[in-house]
Amino acid sequence: MTTVSKLDLAERPTRPERHLPGEAGTWVFIFGDMGVFAVFFCTYLYYRGEHPDLFNDSQLALRPSYGVINTLFLLASSLCVVLGIRAVRAESRKVAPSLFFLALLCGLGFAVMKFVEYSEKLSAGITPVTNSFFMYYYILTGLHFFHVVLGMAVLIFLIVKSRATILTARQFAFMEGGACFWHMVDLLWIVLFPLVYLVK
Repeated sequence: MTTVSKLDLAERPTRPERHLPGEAGTWVFIFGDMGVFAVFFCTYLYYRGEHPDLFNDSQLALRPSYGVINTLFLLASSLCVVLGIRAVRAESRKVAPSLFFLALLCGLGFAVMKFVEYSEKLSAGITPVTNSFFMYYYILTGLHFFHVVLGMAVLIFLIVKSRATILTARQFAFMEGGACFWHMVDLLWIVLFPLVYLVK
């Protein structure tokens, strides 16, 4: 397999301006994943419409401040990932790993906040079987949290690859795909947070 330096990837003139980052298979996975979440979101909204009082009253037990802090964590991490990919293109071997590491720290911050939030609810006796609202709360936030954990594994991959002095075009495409996956995790939370914590 032909190898090219990161600088070559950044300066290659034949690269189309409207480049779709990552591998095609990555986007199949991302759109499929988003489709599954869309089904869950629609189901949640349907049952919220069927039991508005139950959902509104149960929602009062949530702390939107946790959601706001986690939103800031994910937005900051996505910014770091964008800057990290740009640094890889610019062959900044010291800057890129640091940016991906900062993104990983933000992901860990999200995980800690979610652990605190879950601990609060369980200590108060609020479980998935409390009522239908909390069943969906745990399913939706739990499924998203699983994606955050997968995303952190992807960020570790980006940290390792960004330290390499030589990358193949395919390896760089995998890095772009990993970055896109993390952005998807961010996007899903931006929809999930107001849907579960704020919408009346």
